[in-house]
Amino acid sequence: MTITVPDFTSVRVLVAGDSMLDEYWFGDTGRISPEAPVPVVRTVSTEQRAGGAANVALNLASLGVRAQLASVVGTDERGRALEALLEARHVRCRFVKSPHAPTVHKLRVLARNQQLIRLDSEQPLAEASAPLGALLAESLGGADIVVLSDYAKGTLTEAPAMIAACRERGLPVLVDPKGTDFERYRGATLLTPNQSEFKAVVGSWADEAQFAAKGARLREGLELDALLVTRGERGMALFSANEPPRLLDAEAREVFDVTGAGDTVIALMAAALGAGLPLDSAAELANLAAGLVVGKIGVASVTRAELRLALHRRGKGGRGLVVADELVELVGEARARGERIVMTNGCFDLLHAGHVAYLEEAKSLGNRLIVAVNDDDSVRRLKGPSRPITPLEDRMAVLAGLAAVDWVVPFGEDTPADLIGRVLPDVLVKGGDYRPSEIAGGDAVERNGGEVRVLTLKQGRSTTNVIDAILRAGG
Repeated sequence: MTITVPDFTSVRVLVAGDSMLDEYWFGDTGRISPEAPVPVVRTVSTEQRAGGAANVALNLASLGVRAQLASVVGTDERGRALEALLEARHVRCRFVKSPHAPTVHKLRVLARNQQLIRLDSEQPLAEASAPLGALLAESLGGADIVVLSDYAKGTLTEAPAMIAACRERGLPVLVDPKGTDFERYRGATLLTPNQSEFKAVVGSWADEAQFAAKGARLREGLELDALLVTRGERGMALFSANEPPRLLDAEAREVFDVTGAGDTVIALMAAALGAGLPLDSAAELANLAAGLVVGKIGVASVTRAELRLALHRRGKGGRGLVVADELVELVGEARARGERIVMTNGCFDLLHAGHVAYLEEAKSLGNRLIVAVNDDDSVRRLKGPSRPITPLEDRMAVLAGLAAVDWVVPFGEDTPADLIGRVLPDVLVKGGDYRPSEIAGGDAVERNGGEVRVLTLKQGRSTTNVIDAILRAGG
């Protein structure tokens, strides 16, 4: 499946649930305490991060989503620190602030990237969360989709009523569950338990067939639109109505920390569904994001740029057919990674060996190759009414399938000068007997510090020769 990472900036997601302030003390250890058989950690740095539902909201904001967070915090320094962290990342906080329930806090001590101990400070939030239902109802008008992030701290004691309120307004509601009482999540759009949580509810299974049957029964029994079970190193399993289970292999290459991976999964599902992706594509993106986040230490998030780069590296997307605005954004991300951009253009009607050799040589000049392609009208203006032989859509699809090509973009003008002026590649390439000064857009590239190169085309290989050979054979 080819996946694209959509623009999430118009998606509005409301997150409600248990938020916490996660604190990390990083240090090194080289000896055991003389007072007790425990390592002595010399702390060198500390960091505060948003955890739980707050981490879901931050994951959404990292993608460009317009995120709101309804949660319970204390009227304490930790609550203020959490709010400041979120607002700095453009998350709108709609907090119930309680003088009686301190902000949930988790302190982790790490040495050499290994967690040595976690210290939790919390009290039940059920009583303090009473006003949250009304606050949620007030916030629904500004949301396209709702996420309930349940960490069993008491914030979501009224989850059934919250789900009902969302469904009454026609809003999809996604739930990251806790505990064994999944009945309280009945009627949700999507439930995202991990395998341990799933097993605690449905029991053990002897094989994958039993696992699939239990998943299908749970989804149907709870009247869910879909069920997504995260399975660690075994990936994910997606259950939806009238479809066989979809099994997704794990994407992680190296696992440092699984903390907060479920937050990333449900955030990606909400963002992708809110942007209009089908359920299976949303799950593919969520699976990819989970593989990225477990390679980071502690609660973390991923960005669109990270997702697109990961897709490109896996050969599953992140490259191929783009429009001009998207291309400019992709080029900016590539440059931020220190990559060298090469660009060329042409009609590429009836792709042949000469084209392939030329594009491979062009790619060797940098890290990314852009091919700008004349649309059908501009080809007719250049080549005559009998051309192109193949329509733009087919020409672009064939080019995008070449290993040397990263991005293919159409243009409708007689020359791509305006497009080249927007992209400003490091190297602009053309093939044939041009002089660099004759190449459209070359002056803009050179003014920007780039270079213009002319490559030699493979002798005897041309679209005209191919067409003539076909005509001779047909005559």
